[in-house]
Amino acid sequence: MKRNSVEISPDKTYLTLRWADGNQARFHAIWLRDNGLDGDTRSPLNGQRLITLGDIPHDTRILEASVRETGDLQVLFGPENKQIAFPEDWLRRHVYDREPASEADPGPISFWNAGLQDRYPRSSWELIRHAPAELGRWLAGVRAYGFAVVGGVPCQSGAVCEVAELFGYVRETNYGRWFDVRAEVNPSNLAYTNLGLQAHTDNPYRDPVPTLQLLCCLENAVDGGDSVVVDGFNAARRLRSEDPGAFDLLARYPASFEYTGARGVHLRADKPMIELAADGGISTIRFNNRSTAPLVNIPFDEMQAYYRAYRLFADIIDDQTMQVSFRLSPGELFIVDNRRVLHARKPFSGTGQRWLQGCYADVDGLLSTLSVIEQQQKTGVMA
Repeated sequence: MKRNSVEISPDKTYLTLRWADGNQARFHAIWLRDNGLDGDTRSPLNGQRLITLGDIPHDTRILEASVRETGDLQVLFGPENKQIAFPEDWLRRHVYDREPASEADPGPISFWNAGLQDRYPRSSWELIRHAPAELGRWLAGVRAYGFAVVGGVPCQSGAVCEVAELFGYVRETNYGRWFDVRAEVNPSNLAYTNLGLQAHTDNPYRDPVPTLQLLCCLENAVDGGDSVVVDGFNAARRLRSEDPGAFDLLARYPASFEYTGARGVHLRADKPMIELAADGGISTIRFNNRSTAPLVNIPFDEMQAYYRAYRLFADIIDDQTMQVSFRLSPGELFIVDNRRVLHARKPFSGTGQRWLQGCYADVDGLLSTLSVIEQQQKTGVMA
């Protein structure tokens, strides 16, 4: 039977591990030593590193390497003469000798448009409360699509926070721990009217922005007021495909966002409408016409072209073929990844009651909870 094998490079600065299934990967000596899993390198209690990079010799080399019967890798490092074992599955999970990820292979993210109508992730409050596997499925839907819906939430003030606390922590802002969205006579925010709202991301005037928003319907007896969501990442990809120059302008120059709608509050941030990660992928969308301040970070010679790009992006966002819409009934809640998914509201009648309650949370808690659930599913041990 074919087994894993390992070969050390002539200069001993890296090794090549060949798995029995035909895959292979190279690992550098310095990388392996820095990521040692032994008790002297990492705490067995919390997994945190106990050494600094300065504790590792500059001339670290691989003196010997072999594969155990279990498939694990055994490495002897010089000049420390230190031996460390690396589990096979751990090495497979941490391979970096590969082609960089691309938008053609976005990993767990699924881009979408109006074709997702009636196919988006849904669940119920009772299920995600009591069945970890169902909570994991729902959270995985948020990770993949950037939004999801849950029904059966208690129609009582503050229940929206209970949903957030299933996977993370509420992020309190100047709007409070939670906030009510309903028509007001003298609103501090246009969200508190019966006007329609263009698809937008929330709070682009904050740095950092809240990465998750939850909105729960407590009452809805009006005509209209349907909710709309748009995949901002997909909208930006479409803009880059149709007009690369326009995409570049929105990604290169910071727009300005500002909020001064409440006494004692002045929030401002200067960030691009399309923010890119170090690898060129799209990381964050900030789009909110109501909160866009005068644009002062774009050079005079580029301003006309910038506004053209801004309009093109808005037209794509407003395109109904990019949108999924739904009417929230009392007890229904939807969550959006506020870095990615824009949400909108259609206008509604001035008669009847429409009361939504919202809160903010952050995606790190969601991803942490999802990771724990997925690890438990792999090991077959569910809490």
